Amino acid sequence: MKFTFTFFGNELRVQILDLYRTNCKLTHRACCLKVGKTSLIMSLVSEEFPEEVPPRAEEITIPADVTPERVPTHIVDYSEAEQNDEQLYHEISQANVICIVYAVNNKNSIDKVTSRWIPLINERTDKDSRLPLILVGNKSDLVEYSSMETILPIMNQYTEIETCVECSAKNLKNISELFYYAQKAVLHPTGPLYCPEEKEMKPACIKALTRIFRISDQDNDGTLNDAELNFFQRICFNTPLAPQALEDVKNVVRKNVSDGVADNGLTLKGFLFLHTLFIQRGRHETTWTVLRRFGYDDDLELTPEYLFPLLKIPPDCTTELNHHAYLFLQSIFDKHDLDRDCALSTDELKDLFKVFPYMPWGPDVNNTVCTNERGWITYQGFLSQWTLTTYLDVQRCLEYLGYLGYSILAEQESQASAITVTRDKKIDLQKKQTQRNVFRCNVVGMKGCGKSGVLQALLGRNLMRQRQIRAEHKSYYAINTVYVYGQEKYLLLHDVSDSDFLTDAETICDVVCLVYDVSNPKSFEYCARIFKQHFMDSRIPCLVVAAKSDLHEVRQEYSISPAEFCKKHKMPPPQAFTCNTVDMPSKDIFVKLTTMAMYPHARLRCMCACNRCTFCICQNFLNSDLLQSVKNKLFTAVLNRLRAHIDELGAMLLADEESSIMHQVHAVSFVEDSIFMESSLGPRLLEDRHVTQADLKSSTFWLRASFGATVFAFLGFAMYKALIKQR
Repeated sequence: MKFTFTFFGNELRVQILDLYRTNCKLTHRACCLKVGKTSLIMSLVSEEFPEEVPPRAEEITIPADVTPERVPTHIVDYSEAEQNDEQLYHEISQANVICIVYAVNNKNSIDKVTSRWIPLINERTDKDSRLPLILVGNKSDLVEYSSMETILPIMNQYTEIETCVECSAKNLKNISELFYYAQKAVLHPTGPLYCPEEKEMKPACIKALTRIFRISDQDNDGTLNDAELNFFQRICFNTPLAPQALEDVKNVVRKNVSDGVADNGLTLKGFLFLHTLFIQRGRHETTWTVLRRFGYDDDLELTPEYLFPLLKIPPDCTTELNHHAYLFLQSIFDKHDLDRDCALSTDELKDLFKVFPYMPWGPDVNNTVCTNERGWITYQGFLSQWTLTTYLDVQRCLEYLGYLGYSILAEQESQASAITVTRDKKIDLQKKQTQRNVFRCNVVGMKGCGKSGVLQALLGRNLMRQRQIRAEHKSYYAINTVYVYGQEKYLLLHDVSDSDFLTDAETICDVVCLVYDVSNPKSFEYCARIFKQHFMDSRIPCLVVAAKSDLHEVRQEYSISPAEFCKKHKMPPPQAFTCNTVDMPSKDIFVKLTTMAMYPHARLRCMCACNRCTFCICQNFLNSDLLQSVKNKLFTAVLNRLRAHIDELGAMLLADEESSIMHQVHAVSFVEDSIFMESSLGPRLLEDRHVTQADLKSSTFWLRASFGATVFAFLGFAMYKALIKQR
């Protein structure tokens, strides 16, 4: 006889992913003859022994709130007398746990467990996914002995048997425990964790627990100290351990494993021993609680829901890491930078990725981000690579953060909380400001024009360092930080194909860098053609870069020169660039590219003679012949009026001075010593006159300057308003 508990496929799968499976639906099916299987079901439901027992019980659903594991249980009785083998096979195929019921006072029913039921069940299930079995000894009220001595050899022979329970439907003994163990066998199976024959955990379980240990070892010293153990206990079981409890745990490990505790911290061996002890003592739920908290399913694989949480990304929006994600990555870098040289060596990088099932970064990463002289990825390069992954493939970034345990260590719901989805670029253009921190620049040019040099120059590498890059390690991306008006931004350069036509994906960017070789007469023609085909009518700003400017410049085989082409299409003039320098190449073009990407709405293509930006238009207007002519005429008219006023004022001052002298002469003639006073007064008056004329000239100059400045300010403001209205 047997009881079969069946979780309905999708329903179980969904609830497994919900922590601790609090809302699973359990289906229970029973079969066999005259051992009390139907009585067990009816005693459980009615909590009393039935006087009359039908051959087969009706289907019953037990609500979740009355089950120990808080799981809805669906019970279906199977009758061998009323149902055929096909129906039995169907029941087995739907089962997740099977309870084989025997009568403790009937040896034939015990023999039938091994002669019929277990072989029949194993024939209908895969060897690698055996169903957990519960042996149920009913009618224990009829005997005064236990059947465990007979059952133990059977349990040792068949590893799929989870446990054995002796019960009595009549006395209601262990009825609830029977269903609890059946539920526990499904929710917390032993099979994936432990091998009874070898009495040790299975490799998959060891691998999963080792990853959990490495994530929890936040200082990377190889042990879990008290703070780390308390954090682990809190995130897994929502309660910290008391200091005495911590010491008791470590004492148990010390007694059984010689190197299980080091520096008063729990080592990996001690951590694995504790979970082996839990499993051996039947506390599988402890280990399963830890595994499921860290994202594992029944097959000890990280679930897709854990690795790839839902993240909606509308069109024309990009993805970036937020501040909390950068803080987390900084802690990961510091954790593995053991020599504190602000760079990750090859061994340190391998140690970091031990929590991954594979090595996520290849050798091309060293040519994508900044490295030190030894070729080791620096702190800035480490963050840049994560920024690049987030921008290009956010799902891959979520997966990587899941391997590192971001949601656990940062105590967030999922890795999606580390991602910022930027707003639509059209809104940025409308509001004339952007919230983005990462800008993509597609580098376009024919083969051999120097695109790779531009990419590597962003990383601060001159031509000599670029020659050391192996062809198979070449990268088509480069990313680094650039400062624009004191703000740190990421500029992502992408070397697109040199084919005659660009794909739609290759035209999606924030700014375009058109590169041509000044020493190749056919180089610029490719840039001009690509610009006309894809970017002439778009709102994407473009910058022409004259690469290899250290070489002899030749005439380009195109109808007009690059400078005239840029002027015609209202682009900045070609920017001279070379990476054949002793020191790091200049980063001027990268600042300009980032500025153009940040402010495409203002058309700030450059700040020098582009004939398109606001600054250059105003400069051209102020220097125009028309404005110079108007200015000269205004100056002439203003100066003529000032001279007339000055002459009138001077004449009035002279008349006043002469009148004053005459009055003084007549007054002095009545005094005998008037000669002395008259002779001393003459020079003083002449001196005062010269001072007055000097002050007048100075006042005239400042009046002219103030009036001219006012006129030009008024004209400039009026012209600026007119230009703004046109735009």
